[in-house]
Amino acid sequence: MLGAHAIAVGPLGMLAINISLLTLVGWALLRAERGLPDGREWTLLAMLAIFGIFGRVLLEPLPNIQPVTVLVLLVGVHMGAKRSIALAAVIALGSNMLMGHGLWTLYQALGWSLVGCLGAFAATHLNTLPRIAGAAALCGFLFDWVISLSILHTLGPSMLPAYIIAGLPFDLLHAMGNLFFAAWLASPLADIINRHQGVTLEATENVQVTA
Repeated sequence: MLGAHAIAVGPLGMLAINISLLTLVGWALLRAERGLPDGREWTLLAMLAIFGIFGRVLLEPLPNIQPVTVLVLLVGVHMGAKRSIALAAVIALGSNMLMGHGLWTLYQALGWSLVGCLGAFAATHLNTLPRIAGAAALCGFLFDWVISLSILHTLGPSMLPAYIIAGLPFDLLHAMGNLFFAAWLASPLADIINRHQGVTLEATENVQVTA
């Protein structure tokens, strides 16, 4: 039996395994959510954090493509700024405990928090899938540019524009990935959150996503 599990898997095979695992995690959490009593919004937030952490870790082979930005945006739209900030911080710290923790974690938490606050601020306008998809794509650039500010700790401000320009291909990948995740998550996540919303949420109540 020695070495029986040492099967060589190429990068594409590993990516396929990771996507399958993420799908399994999403399916299991969805099934678990259906068994929750209404009003368990903090339990729901914990489940969304688990999905965000697993999504970021398992999709690491895809450059700058992960579900966290869209997840935080949608939580901002449906549950308000404070809850989206809490989710952003938990996902940033939780995922980086596995992927590598450092000063950049602070900037990632800040970037995702701004995305969530934007979702909360524009909640009444982000009520259709095209609008959410457009906002998600723009948030890809917003998040990446906030992360770019971290270079100011090692390089002068004069290098920031060149750094941002050099990263535009990765920003575009982030935006394209967000379009996919918005199409996948917007409607089902709206239904799930609306089942567990409390009456004191600062976001607009019962925001529905329509095509």
